[in-house]
This record gives sequence, C-alpha cells and structure tokens, in this order.
Amino acid sequence: MARSIEQERAQLEADEQRLNERRKQLADRERSELLKEVERSGLMKADAGQFSAIIGAIKKLGIAEAVKRLTA
Repeated sequence: MARSIEQERAQLEADEQRLNERRKQLADRERSELLKEVERSGLMKADAGQFSAIIGAIKKLGIAEAVKRLTA
C-alpha cells in the first residue's frame, strides 16, 4: 500500500510540474499577443519621449483610470 501512495505522490508532482509549465507557456503566449497588439496600435511609432510620457501617465493614473479617461 505504501508503494502505491508514493507512486501517486510522484504522479501528482509530475502533473503539477506539467501544469506549471503549461501556465508559463500560456503567460508567454498572452504576453506575446499583448506586444503584438501594442505594435498594431501604432504606439510603437511614437518617439522615445512620447512613448515614455504615455507609459508614465499610465503608471501614474493606473490602468483602470487611464482606460476610463481614454474612452470617455
């Protein structure tokens, strides 16, 4: 009986590692898609100063407030 419990623990650990890897891959894919969206938006055409100002404003206001002001 103890052997099967250890096998089950090992299987659970392996499953957890696979799940963590899938989560990491999903996060990487989401990040990649967000970067593509930024590139398509034209934001990357701004010069360095403008880009920094926009990012600074978003950081200062917070994402929710920035979205609210931009869509108002």
